[in-house]
Amino acid sequence: MQLRTERLLLREHVENDWRVVRAYQSDPRYTRFYPWEERTEAEARQFIQGFIASQHEEPRKKFAFAVTLKGSGHLIGNCNLRTNTADARVAEIGYELNPAEWGKGYATEAARAILTFGFDELKLHRVAAWCIAENTASGQVLEKLGMRVEGQLREQEWLKERWWDARLYGVLENEWRARGEKSA
Repeated sequence: MQLRTERLLLREHVENDWRVVRAYQSDPRYTRFYPWEERTEAEARQFIQGFIASQHEEPRKKFAFAVTLKGSGHLIGNCNLRTNTADARVAEIGYELNPAEWGKGYATEAARAILTFGFDELKLHRVAAWCIAENTASGQVLEKLGMRVEGQLREQEWLKERWWDARLYGVLENEWRARGEKSA
C-alpha cells in the first residue's frame, strides 16, 4: 500500500528501514521528548518489526507508513494511523520526522495524506492525536490539519526526570470535509 503527495511517497515499512530510523531517533533534537538518549540497533529493529507485523494483521488495525522523498526515495520519517478494532470509526494518528527535515512542511503533508486515507478509505468518524504540550512544533502541525485542542492532561508523561503535560487534539470527519480536504 502506498500514499502519494506532491513531494512524498508514503510506503509500507521494510526490514532495512531500521538503520535510518535508528540514526534520526538518536538525534538529540529528536530525543528531547522521548525517554531514551540513543536508540540501539535492537530497539530500532524492534520498532520497524512492529510496523511490518501490523501489515499482516487480519483484520488490520494499524497503518504505518515510511515517509520518503518522492524523487530520491530517501526515508525521512514515519506516519501512522491506528484503531483499537478493525471496525472502529475512531483512530489515533502519529508521526515523526528526521530533525534534518523539520520546518519543510513534510510532517503536515504526510499527516494530511494519512488523515485523508483514514476518512476516505477507512470511513473514520474521528481522529485524535496527543503530544507533549511543550512540543509546540508538533502542536502546530496538528492545528494546520484542522485538529483542535480538546484538553490538556497535566503531568501525564514521566520522562527526562520530570513530569510533562500532554495535549489532546481531535478532528471529526465533518470538520475535515468542511475544510475542503480532498484525496491526494
